[in-house]
Amino acid sequence: MTLTFRDVTLGYDRHPAVHHLSGNLRRGSLTALVGPNGAGKSTFFRGIVGFLQPLSGKIERMVDRRDIAYLPQVTEIDRSFPVNVFDFAAAGLWSKIGALRGIDAASRTQIETALDALGLLGFERKPIGTLSGGQMQRLLFSRLILQDAHLIVLDEPFNAIDERTTADLVARIHAWHDEGRTVIAALHDLSLVRAHFPETLLLARRTIAWGPTETSLTEANLAAARRMSEAFDDHADACAHTTPSAA
Repeated sequence: MTLTFRDVTLGYDRHPAVHHLSGNLRRGSLTALVGPNGAGKSTFFRGIVGFLQPLSGKIERMVDRRDIAYLPQVTEIDRSFPVNVFDFAAAGLWSKIGALRGIDAASRTQIETALDALGLLGFERKPIGTLSGGQMQRLLFSRLILQDAHLIVLDEPFNAIDERTTADLVARIHAWHDEGRTVIAALHDLSLVRAHFPETLLLARRTIAWGPTETSLTEANLAAARRMSEAFDDHADACAHTTPSAA
């Protein structure tokens, strides 16, 4: 296993957003995270990467946190920051060479290769604020390539991009999967999930289904997810909880 969740509750200021989740993310699996808006998908991802500690339960990581690559939603990226494409991608190497170390010839070749893999060679000096939505997402994937992580966590990687870019990024995800990496991605397009993701976690504050996509994304399960998500009260009293724990 890459991750094991043991009755995990995650939330903010003691108010839970994901409740009593148990299950395993298998090493080398390709999993879609599906659920209605407000279902707790981004919260779940923040728990995986260690940004949030569980309110209760335990996350057991059989992978070092430095070996987790996280792609947040593109709306969380400050594109007004004055950085160009090359330097933004180069941040993917920081865990290996350090943020303050200069870029040597070998590292420069790695960065250019990663940009070329996503069709961005020739854009190196462009400010990231001038990129289209699809180009920005390609850049984020280039940075993930350079991180060379075992566990890849993608929060809505296909939002507001064109079909060609989606196809190219899906191909990159399959390449990671073929390399034996573990990939989990939050998605809304169920046809894309059914076509490309063998496993699905259907989340609606709690687990509705977690397993093969064809048995997880049934109409009954999707209806249950909608009902459960709508039933939760964001203003309910805080839950009692035990001391947080994470491996």
